[in-house]
Formats: sequence, C-alpha cells, structure tokens
Amino acid sequence: MDPTAADRLDAERFEAGRNRLASLAYRLLGSAADAEDAVQDAYLQWQAADRRRIEVPEAWLTKVVTNLCLDRLRSARVRRERTAGAWLPEPLLDGDPMLGPADTFEQRESVSLAVLTLMEWLSPVERAVYVLREAFSYSHAEIAGILGVTEAASQQHLHRARRRVAAARRGGGEADPASARRVVAEFFAAATSGRTERLVALLTDDATAVSDGAGLTETLLRYDTPERIAAIAGTGFRPTPAKRRFAGGTPAVHHALLNGGPAILFVVGDDVTGAVTFDLAGGRIATVRGIAAPARLVRLTGAWRRHPRDRPPLRTSW
Repeated sequence: MDPTAADRLDAERFEAGRNRLASLAYRLLGSAADAEDAVQDAYLQWQAADRRRIEVPEAWLTKVVTNLCLDRLRSARVRRERTAGAWLPEPLLDGDPMLGPADTFEQRESVSLAVLTLMEWLSPVERAVYVLREAFSYSHAEIAGILGVTEAASQQHLHRARRRVAAARRGGGEADPASARRVVAEFFAAATSGRTERLVALLTDDATAVSDGAGLTETLLRYDTPERIAAIAGTGFRPTPAKRRFAGGTPAVHHALLNGGPAILFVVGDDVTGAVTFDLAGGRIATVRGIAAPARLVRLTGAWRRHPRDRPPLRTSW
C-alpha cells in the first residue's frame, strides 16, 4: 500500500475510536480538558509507532491512554491540587460523546459526578481497574495486560474499589427523571422565594453541599447541615445586581441533565456561567454541587450551544 494511503488509513482508524478513548480518559481523570490532552498524546504515540507490528490497535490504544492517565494521576501537581480539596469533576451535558457507553447501570454510574468524586479516594490503579471493568467490561486477563499486573491483583483492586465506592456512596440508585426534575424545581422555587423550612424538608438529614467558589478560592466551600445548606442556597440563588455584573448579564435558568443527574444551569446568552447539580436519595436531595469556575464550564458551554432548546427555562430573568 502507498505509505501516504496507509498513514491516512491509520489516522482514520484512530479517529474512529477517539470518542471511546476520550470517554475512558474522562472517567479516569474527571476532566474533559485533561482527557482531550491524553487522547492527543496517544495519537502522537500512535503516529510514532511501527503500526505494522500492532496486531490489535484498539487494545494497544486503550493501554496507551490508560497509562497516560495513570501518569497524570500520579503526578505531584495533580496530587497536590486534589489533596488540597480544590477539585470537582468537570460536568458534561447528557449526550456528550465523552460520557461514553451508557447501556448498563454500571456504565451510567461510573460517569456520574458522585462516583467520579468518590474515585478520588481510590489509588490510580484501583481507579483504572474499576473503570475498565465496570464501564468497558474488560476481563481481568485483559486488564492485567493493560496495567502490567496479575489477574489476581486485578481482582483484588476491583474488590477494594467496589467496597470503597459502596461505603462512600450516598445515593439510592438511579432516580426517576420526572421525580428528580420535580424535586429540583421545588428546591429552586423555595430557594428563590426564601422558604427556608421547605428547603430543609427537601434535603436528607445528612445532606452536604460543596462549591468551587467560581474559581475564586483555593479550596472548595463545604456545608454539612440541612439548615446551613438552606441558608446558603437562599443567599446564593437570590438575584442581586452584583451577581448579574459578575455573570456578565441576567441569566436564564434551565433544567438539564449533567452526567446523568438532575441539574440547574445559569445561562447568559449562549454561555453557561454556572451549574448546580443534585444527587437524590429516597426522593430527597443528598448532595448539592455548585460549579462556576470558568475552566470547568468550557466544554459544557460548547455542548449547550449545540443543544436543542426543547423546553422553556425555569426562569428567563434572575
């Protein structure tokens, strides 16, 4: 085959698997930007490799991307940032190809913001085994080959990862979308009207809230009682001229699904300026996350601009 034609075919082969590789990297890293960087680095390695000697390109690329992600997770910079508590997963709008396979409960759960956050408690290898097994259904023999461990070690890593995730999980499985939408709408209505008692009633007794402080703080802001969360929500959702100036205008407020879970988006023009996500348990809200750091909203804004506006906003002026 003509070398140019062969290179073109190999480039097409890589592009055909790019979304799968990106969804693997996103699950491992929790960041769309970092996932894109890992996939691009894998492409450079693919170009430089003697591709005639690669018998199964999908397996080779999976191994390369996984190990590139492990290198990132082990880096001193990443450990320092995440240990300092200044990290939240980057949210993605449902339908984003980076979310990857969603046919099973395990696949959907593995990309939820709750599990992406919980996986910070896992070692990099435990995280990789968990993702490869739960989200992509690799066998322990295949995982052993990817990570350079024994099959027995792979099984042990998966057992520990599942146990840690289960112990820290706070939700009660998948919430009915209509019920979740209703609870979130009630929460927003109560917060904007100052109905503190109603807000408290919508929260579980052990509810928590976390915010990235719009990227203006070095650590996450955390609140851990229903009363405190209600007070913060009442203040945070109440419109003021200062908030409108900070957002660059008057946001419209929309329902959305982010990483499979209910959320509220604040949108100015075509730009997402903030997202609030919710984890439900037993029909009440167990976790609230406020995400407004611009760097975490870049891909979400791009997806929102392509998203059909099939529902009216919760509120057009805020």
